[in-house]
Amino acid sequence: MRKVTPRTTNTAFEQPLVIRGGTPLKGELRVLSAKNSALKLVAASLLTAEPVTLLEAPRIRDIEVMLELLSHLGTRYAWEGPKLHLHTPEITNTVAPYELVSKMRASFIVLGALVARAGEGTMPLPGGCAFGPRPVDQHIKALRALGAEVTEEAGTFTARKVKPLKGRVVYDIPTLGGTEQALLATALGGEATLVGAAQEPEIGDLCRFLGMLGAKVEGMGSSILHLQGAGVLGGGKYRAIPDRIEAGTLLLAAAATRGNITLTNVEPLHLDALLDKLSQSGHLIETGPDWVRLTSSMNPAPFNVEAREYPGFATDLQPPVSAYLATVEGSSIVTDRVYPDRFTHVGELQRMGADMNVKERALAINGKPLSGAPVKAQDIRAGGALVIAALAAEGETTIEGTKYIERGYEDIAERLSMVGADIHLGAPEQVLSLAAD
Repeated sequence: MRKVTPRTTNTAFEQPLVIRGGTPLKGELRVLSAKNSALKLVAASLLTAEPVTLLEAPRIRDIEVMLELLSHLGTRYAWEGPKLHLHTPEITNTVAPYELVSKMRASFIVLGALVARAGEGTMPLPGGCAFGPRPVDQHIKALRALGAEVTEEAGTFTARKVKPLKGRVVYDIPTLGGTEQALLATALGGEATLVGAAQEPEIGDLCRFLGMLGAKVEGMGSSILHLQGAGVLGGGKYRAIPDRIEAGTLLLAAAATRGNITLTNVEPLHLDALLDKLSQSGHLIETGPDWVRLTSSMNPAPFNVEAREYPGFATDLQPPVSAYLATVEGSSIVTDRVYPDRFTHVGELQRMGADMNVKERALAINGKPLSGAPVKAQDIRAGGALVIAALAAEGETTIEGTKYIERGYEDIAERLSMVGADIHLGAPEQVLSLAAD
């Protein structure tokens, strides 16, 4: 298999998004595969020596970083259109480089896959979006409960399998990454009972993928999972679930612009909490087996929302829903039980005229018309929030920090333009000045 070098972007010449707002979004879009699921499926491909193909894998920056990390560990991969072919005949390196792990928090679950396949792995503390502390204590607790020896030195963790991993993990809090860590660590010849496991749809997707490889998982969709690993795992072809966060961002963008949009390739049950709030706000919501249609109210009502663990309102949709509520006349309160300090979008939305303030970890919003302004995304979902606000605002908005937006949203300018948005990537000043020279 041919190894493809991930495309890279010189952030010094990063192109900003330029959006002229005020146009209602109208039309139909097909939702792409879930970024938060595909990342974990790519990591799980390390568990088998057989080829794995992900159908319609999202070609976004986070996937490219994960592929670069796996390439360092022995994976060969190739893109065939939207298909991603992965093959790891053997693990050639068990030490993950800091320069890659520091770019993305999701990379830390590779530690469990390395322990399962190679018997050991070394992983520095992960990086990613900086909107508050996100410890890995539940990851380490899970590995130790399963019998792995875990040591730490200067922020780098080394885990070793001294015997087949087997045990019962009782999580202190529901943890998406900690649950995934334990599943990967035991899928190859181990056994685990996970109590208080995360229930997000991405967990079910990983369990089904591991089942395709040959492991057996019981309790999917509940807070108690039991996994029986296989001595040898196979390969196969797999399609990740639709991206509920992309779908939610698009629905909120349509609602903020008072537009009408139909999304296909979507799982409405994964969007229950958001659809309930949008309906409460006055928008007409219609659903089918694999589609959602939003017809906007011209005078929507505000609402309060608390982001929490699934099946509650998704924390990744907290910044986007805050941007939507900034356009809705009346008062709203937004809190986040998962990441209480996830408000990097607030200062930038204020530059666009949003009347919102954070006090005691609660965001108070008084909705009003917004105006275009130069702003900067500081993390993935803050970037989604700024796009929503810019689409609804009067005038032109330039959004810097598109490297974050590209981590979570594939071809966002092209896709939004398909439903009527006036949006394009603008040439940064540095490039223009070089061209003039």
